[in-house]
Amino acid sequence: MNIFDQIKEDYRKMSKGHKKIADYITENYAKAAYLTAAKLGELTGVSESTVVRFAFELGFEGYPEMITAIRDYTGSKLTTIERISVMNDRIGADDAFEKILAMDIDKLKKTLETAEKKEFYAAVDTLCGGQNIYVIGARSAAVLARYASFYFNMMFESVKLVHTTSTSEMFEQILSIGKSDVMIGMSFPRYSKHTVNAMKFAKESGAKVIGLTDSTLSPIAEFSDNVLIAKSNLTSFADSLVAPMSVLNALIVAVGIRKQDYVEANYKRMEEIYEKFEVYSASDKEEGR
Repeated sequence: MNIFDQIKEDYRKMSKGHKKIADYITENYAKAAYLTAAKLGELTGVSESTVVRFAFELGFEGYPEMITAIRDYTGSKLTTIERISVMNDRIGADDAFEKILAMDIDKLKKTLETAEKKEFYAAVDTLCGGQNIYVIGARSAAVLARYASFYFNMMFESVKLVHTTSTSEMFEQILSIGKSDVMIGMSFPRYSKHTVNAMKFAKESGAKVIGLTDSTLSPIAEFSDNVLIAKSNLTSFADSLVAPMSVLNALIVAVGIRKQDYVEANYKRMEEIYEKFEVYSASDKEEGR
């Protein structure tokens, strides 16, 4: 049961103060998800301790856990305009640099603290066992997909970056996916239907599916054999991909270590090609880039 269903179920038996908090959260969830307990109490006319007790009454270990539940559930529902509004309330033009970097650092810390290592290494096993690797990510997540496919091309014989410009084109590219194949999909709020549908199709076709997303409540998690969680709940109009990129880097390195001989052989050939066709400038070669 999500937090809003819980509020609805418990509403009748709530105290007057708790009903004020419940009403505010339900009607202003975009802003409520980023308020301190003290600020929420101020806006609803109750004490900070009442707000904390409200979280306990809903079954949470504390106020931070309740806020996380609100963010997880509502993240995919915020429109771009709502995201901009929340961002403007939290970040000023003069402190964007410090606050955005601090928020990204916090996401990295939370991603590391909550990471399921068994799930991560299970995803490594899944990738290493795949015959054809399909990589998909739409909109801003397309950056992650291109990055992953760039490195996976040096690790696997067959890597296919799935383009999502149209539904028909997408399904044409994954039509032959089957039991010996793996699809890795990336999607963050607001979740792309193209990515969700592609992963559902891959799962129904018998392929192994890996999802890189922000929550187990994400729609792509339902169709994933392995779910990798990376915190990405920045509410501005620009998606924060710092934590997802870091998790993806870890995945690439872990697979590279597992397939070390194959990877080294490929890069040795590539270095010969770089030299022969003068791919890099003299300064780049001198610096080993």
